[in-house]
Order: sequence, then C-alpha cells, then structure tokens
Amino acid sequence: MSDTFVVEAELRSDEGKGASRRLRRLEAKIPAIIYGGDQPPVSLSLIRKDLEKQLESEAFYSAIITVNYDGKEDQAILKDLQRHPAKDYPMHADFFRVQANKPIKVSIPIHFTNEETCVGVKLGGGRIQHLLNEVEVLSLPKDLPDYIEVDMGAIEVGQIVHISDLPFPEGVSSTALALGSDRDDGVAQVLAPRGGAQGSDADSTDESESDAGDSDSESSDDE
Repeated sequence: MSDTFVVEAELRSDEGKGASRRLRRLEAKIPAIIYGGDQPPVSLSLIRKDLEKQLESEAFYSAIITVNYDGKEDQAILKDLQRHPAKDYPMHADFFRVQANKPIKVSIPIHFTNEETCVGVKLGGGRIQHLLNEVEVLSLPKDLPDYIEVDMGAIEVGQIVHISDLPFPEGVSSTALALGSDRDDGVAQVLAPRGGAQGSDADSTDESESDAGDSDSESSDDE
C-alpha cells in the first residue's frame, strides 16, 4: 500500500462512560482500544482533531496503520469506528493488531474508471448503477491494495460486472467467492434507457388497436 499512517496515542487508565465523556469534552480526545495478536487489549486515547484529519483519507480505512503508544509501535488496521449519530464526529476507535505472516480480512474500496466513455452509456443510452462500493478481501498485510479498480469502458447495456470479474492482485482473494459461486454478487451494471421497453410495448399496443380499427371498418363496409 502506498500510504503510510501513524497514529499517536496515550495509555488510558480511567475507563467507563463517564470517563469517556470527560475525555471528549474536556481534553478534545476520544477513547480507543487496540487488541488482537499475542498481546492483551490496551485502552488508549487519541487527539480528536488529528484522527479526524486522517479519516479524510479513503486509504486510512483499509491501510496498515502504525499505532504508537507507551514507547511501542504496533501495526494495526482500523477495525471499527463509532461516530456521533447527529454530528458525525468520531467518538471511539477500535484497532486490530496485524502480523506480517498472518492473512487478514479487510474491506477494500472499489474505484470505477472510464464511466464517461462506457459503451453502454455512450452508444446504448444506458446508465451505470453501482451495486457495491467496497469488497472484502483476504491477504497478507504487505499485499493489501489501496483499492480495486473496475474498468467500465467496455460494459454494454444489460451487462453486469461481478466480483469474479474484479482484477484482484496476486496474493489477494475475495472472501465472498471463497464461500461458493453463489456469493458472486454484482458490483456494477449498465441499466437500459428509462422508458425504452415501455415505449416499445406502447407502440405495439397502438399498432394492434389500429389494425383492429381497420378491421372493424372493413367489416362495416362489407355489410
């Protein structure tokens, strides 16, 4: 992965809801925890504005992060983030330690390219619909990509791009596909133009009614 993130943290001994509220309100910090690996969980506190700055980067959510605390450097991923329900600022962060020789599961963002020149849009008049914005993968920490790219340029009307069509890098696999081919969900598709099918049906109906009207007139004339 190209981005490098370092989170500076402090040990937190005062725990509980009341302590967490005081931490947020009086010190402009948020509670956090780091766990996993062969070490016990450790309660931490983070400077809120520093974390908010890092959260602006899409890569932070799937990157291997260096968490510094108490003279230690742990490699971890952001496992969970709690935000304020109304104001959306971070309220608690969970970090999961990773080990270089053990595969981990991480949700990787999907980037869609060449949508402006998509065949199904330019020539077929369709529109692109995103069905997934991220995909969970399994890989060693060193092999984790920043994102998975989907080239929409050659996708035609009615065509669906599935997880199995994604260009996973070497050493990276889909956790969904590992469970079976029935988990090969759609990632994106090009929908037919709105009203296209309805317009055709309407034309057919009008033609049928016209033919029926002509038939009635002919019958009346014969009489």
